[in-house]
Amino acid sequence: MYKIDPNTGKQKFYTTDAAKSVLSAVISILIGMVVGTLIIVIVGLTRDGITTKGMFDGIKLVFFGLFSTGRDAGDLTFGFNPVNMGNMLFRGTPLIMTGLSVAVAFRTGLFNIGAPGQYLMGTTATLYIALMLPTETIPAWIVWILAFLGGMIAGALWGCIPGILKAFLNINEVITCIMTNWIAANLVTWFFDVRDSLKNSQEGGKVGYILPTSSNGVETFKLGLDKLFPGSQVNGGIIIAILIAVLIYIIMTKTTFGYQLKACGSNRNAAKYAGINDKMNIIYSMAIAGALSAAGASLYYLSGHTEFFWSTYQMLPSEGFNGIPVALLASNHPIGAVFTGCFMSMLNIAGMQLKTLTAYNEYITDIIIASIVYLSAFAMIIKMFINNRQKKKETLKQEGGNK
Repeated sequence: MYKIDPNTGKQKFYTTDAAKSVLSAVISILIGMVVGTLIIVIVGLTRDGITTKGMFDGIKLVFFGLFSTGRDAGDLTFGFNPVNMGNMLFRGTPLIMTGLSVAVAFRTGLFNIGAPGQYLMGTTATLYIALMLPTETIPAWIVWILAFLGGMIAGALWGCIPGILKAFLNINEVITCIMTNWIAANLVTWFFDVRDSLKNSQEGGKVGYILPTSSNGVETFKLGLDKLFPGSQVNGGIIIAILIAVLIYIIMTKTTFGYQLKACGSNRNAAKYAGINDKMNIIYSMAIAGALSAAGASLYYLSGHTEFFWSTYQMLPSEGFNGIPVALLASNHPIGAVFTGCFMSMLNIAGMQLKTLTAYNEYITDIIIASIVYLSAFAMIIKMFINNRQKKKETLKQEGGNK
């Protein structure tokens, strides 16, 4: 049952599906933070050298680490920290993009667990184009655009592989995504291993890293954000990510193409019966998802001061997997992914503050993130619980009115 505002005749906001999605996400986050608090207390009680004050400091940093400004006379101080805030936006940019990637696939009934592989392919294409094109003859900003678009195309093509296998052979996309992730990791390692000119041999001990794009002047414009957040890594990439999120929202909710994608996700057979090309829409969905993941990598490595560790075959980028909780907490809403991506980044900043300012380590925030991820998977259950409570209240009101 939905409450209607008597003045406007419209459904009240707090009874809408969007409001319930936000509330379920907030509940998941709060429970995760409580779990983190309990872990801090347990570790503090069982480990020598951590006092009661140290435990309270750890709890403060979990909740307010973004605003930590260090210590003054041994006490934690808090306020506006431009470095932390700017770094949160910078680190949140790839999480927003991978979150969008997972959300778009979810909306069309697909589980894109291949975001790490798509992220790697985008990284490879972006860095190769950015570092190989001569900025002496081609303006650096044009090279930046070509590198960004090249990365997105590489990610889209890589995302098409599980999409094609799903569309034409009905092979589960989770299986093919996992396989393509590790194929991508090995391909990227081989690709950079045979290209010594791209390795950062200029600095001792960094031959395992690729040159940063600042080496030839290909860097993302700051757009004045360096003035707002001096000393941080932030650049215009966060603005580009927000604009892309808005564009995805418009495509998914205001266009025929977006309707067709969602129709295929809701019921592939019904969409096919209605005349929608279900096979092509599955491929389009995975291609868009791949392009978005790759765009996250492009924005991260085109910042100019980040270095890519090319020997990736032993691990996959965490940004790809972290896109899953970003999408789940946002209930697969493109605009919501902007906020949840920044929230995940904020927890990472809090983890670094824990490590530097207390006797705890940053892995406590990883446990918090894991708890939130686990709980976000139960968002539908939490929403169901909220719905049942609302229905019960309405029923009791009606029964009271009838009496």
